[in-house]
Amino acid sequence: MHDDVDVGTGLLELLASGASAAELAALDVNPRARDLAIRISGAFDVQRRREQQLAALVDTAGELASMRDPSVVLDAIVRRARTLMGTDVAYLTLFDHDRGDTYMRATAGSVSAQFQVVRLAFGAGLGGLVAQSHKPYWTSDYFADSRFRHTHSIDGAVGDEGLVAICGTPLIVKHEFVGVLFASNRTPRPFTHDEVALLGSLAALAAVTIVQVQAAEEASRTLAALSNATDRVSHYAAGIERAAAAHDRFAEIVLEGGGVDDLTESLSQLLGGWALLLDLDGEARSIAGDAPPTGGALRRLADSVAGGVEGGRLSRHGDFWAIGIAAAGEPLGVLVVGEVSSMDDSDERTVERAAVVTALVLLGERNRAETRQQQRSDLVAGLVGGHGDLGLLLPTARSLGLDLREPACLLAVLGSEAATARSLVLAVNAALGGVGLVGEVDGHVVALVPGDDPGSAATDLAQRLSRSNVVTVGAAGPVSEAVGTLSPDLAAAHTEAVRTAEALEALGRRGDGAAATDLGFAGLIVGTQPEVTAYVHSVLGPLRDYDASRGTDLVGTLEAYFLAGASPRHAAGRLHVHTNTVAQRLERITRLVGEGWQSPERALELQLALRLRHLVGAIAH
Repeated sequence: MHDDVDVGTGLLELLASGASAAELAALDVNPRARDLAIRISGAFDVQRRREQQLAALVDTAGELASMRDPSVVLDAIVRRARTLMGTDVAYLTLFDHDRGDTYMRATAGSVSAQFQVVRLAFGAGLGGLVAQSHKPYWTSDYFADSRFRHTHSIDGAVGDEGLVAICGTPLIVKHEFVGVLFASNRTPRPFTHDEVALLGSLAALAAVTIVQVQAAEEASRTLAALSNATDRVSHYAAGIERAAAAHDRFAEIVLEGGGVDDLTESLSQLLGGWALLLDLDGEARSIAGDAPPTGGALRRLADSVAGGVEGGRLSRHGDFWAIGIAAAGEPLGVLVVGEVSSMDDSDERTVERAAVVTALVLLGERNRAETRQQQRSDLVAGLVGGHGDLGLLLPTARSLGLDLREPACLLAVLGSEAATARSLVLAVNAALGGVGLVGEVDGHVVALVPGDDPGSAATDLAQRLSRSNVVTVGAAGPVSEAVGTLSPDLAAAHTEAVRTAEALEALGRRGDGAAATDLGFAGLIVGTQPEVTAYVHSVLGPLRDYDASRGTDLVGTLEAYFLAGASPRHAAGRLHVHTNTVAQRLERITRLVGEGWQSPERALELQLALRLRHLVGAIAH
């Protein structure tokens, strides 16, 4: 046991020091513990990689914010895209309003002169399809992909550059198509959804920056041409300064690890009035500024923007402005500002930039939360399935807030067919308030929560979730750690909890929660260790206690009654007493066990308990 603990402690120390998967694989330790450590290390690597990508995007935002020359900005965008995506080539095409096509404007890693001057008509090639549909497209082998309309000029330029795998995403600001950003490889390479989303985030940042730089350049020309319009120039310059200040402030928030509260607070300070962030359910995630809407006013505001706000486009709704928060086409929420005296182009750009940065922050928070939840799911699966070394798993569980040296209950949650396991995991986590461990095992949700009353824990969780989900919760336990083991076995408790939840649904109690012992005789079937004695006492206890204290035989009378086909007269014959005596005893039984005991369901429970008491007595002797 001490050796196992030492091994587990050693592995935890290696994980804490950032040991690589190769280093962990070379260790001569328990294979299951080593495999689990490698999986945890892999999860850490994924989290670090996502955080590095987010940091790189923030660095890009800071770099682009300091640039004013359009050509320098475009070169910086493709250079960053090539680095972030790890591809051979990155390039950017811009929309030509006069000719109605796109043309190559900036490249990084390109060696072909023909490729650097190619033009793409709408609908032609991968880039033309992106420009036409305003949606991202990607392929691991462009020439073998029949989704795109291949032309001689485009295929010739792509072939001259030697490109094979291509990913393109549109540059769009307020429904205005700006161009297309590409990342490509000279060898076949499948692009993952995370990579497409990363390129999409960079494209959103780049599109706003391009428009801002173009606007700033145009503003400079306008200022020179309108030198006599002092007031107008001063106002426009102040707007540019505000946009630059917002740029710097947003980048600073992200670099310092700030969250959405810092973003809404900064936005309200920059524009005046108030700012708030609504989640996809219309609930306020963050509120800042003077006199923001609350209560019914906030509910009406959320209703007015529900379904009517698009990502990347600022729109006015009465006295406030709203813009959808989205990344790679996935909605994340709505950013709303109000009580603003005026909203010029510069202020609109500020809100749009805030929306882009908010999307980056929300993506980062979600990625980190998903990584943490995956670690918890792996831990729950290891505990329940016995796939890991308890010497490693139990200390890890304690570090995550569940000390199995104290009693805990295992809950199995069955949702509707429409509910995904991921959404149900989030709902259960929220209902439990972060107490215990929640994970996905064999396609359903399992929770380990502190406590020694599984039935109450299951009922409470089902009731908490009933406001937003119809779930059935089966429970087992309690379980606890003892001398490096779990007693009873978690795998058996898991099986019993799942059976109990399925039995509840089969009994027409969908949406309820219970332990096997709460199901009456059905609990004897679903339980992995049926408590027959406890069941007999729960049904016949009042009668047995009465007989013991008064010297009567109500239990025997009840048994004789059932054996006589529920006939008091025949039961009296079996007991050798008068029929009135049986009738009086049956009235006493009714007072002790309650009305309705002769109904089919209650009678079945009583007869089964009467039969089982003989079995319990025989085993005891």
